[in-house]
Amino acid sequence: MDLARPDLAPRSVSFGPLTIAYDARVLTPRPWTVLQAEWARELLTEAPPGPVLELCSGAGQIGLLAVHGTGRRLVCVDVDPVACGYAAANARAAGRGDLVEVRQVALDGLPREEVYPLIVADPPWVRTDQTGCFPADPVLAIDGGVDGLRVARECVAAVDRHLHADGSALLQLGSVEEARRLRDELPPTLELVDVRAEAGCGLVLLLERP
Repeated sequence: MDLARPDLAPRSVSFGPLTIAYDARVLTPRPWTVLQAEWARELLTEAPPGPVLELCSGAGQIGLLAVHGTGRRLVCVDVDPVACGYAAANARAAGRGDLVEVRQVALDGLPREEVYPLIVADPPWVRTDQTGCFPADPVLAIDGGVDGLRVARECVAAVDRHLHADGSALLQLGSVEEARRLRDELPPTLELVDVRAEAGCGLVLLLERP
């Protein structure tokens, strides 16, 4: 810990049955996103075999809760080295250090031949001009570009490249309007199947192959 930066002291928060560590450089886990992890666990009961992929994984809490109590492997992807460090530490703390691979790479950095039966995507979705409304949050973790969908579009492209033919993807967004716009931009190889929302917080889209 940097003694000159007390704000970097490690913190922890309960996320379902897990205890997740992070610090001020990483987005604080939002309790409402347990919804996304629990939905993922539902989908895993009938998903094809193979590991789960989490995009924009942050401290790894959503992916870790999704695979909790299963034998599924998890691949966490994030560009932030601090977030990746916490994701790896949280995997070890959850007793899954040997079942979780953390990769510090861009969303287009995965080998094209990799295919996943379930993909969980947690992109930043705050519009750039509104990031100042959230001074406690790291800008990298919340800045979704001019319209809030820049990183979400990159996630959709990654889902399209790597989703199993019989797989499912859960994509987190901030509003119904964002969901409508992204739905209208989906490639013909993906379709919006369902939406679950937490009032006043955000929503999760279920994407599958047509």
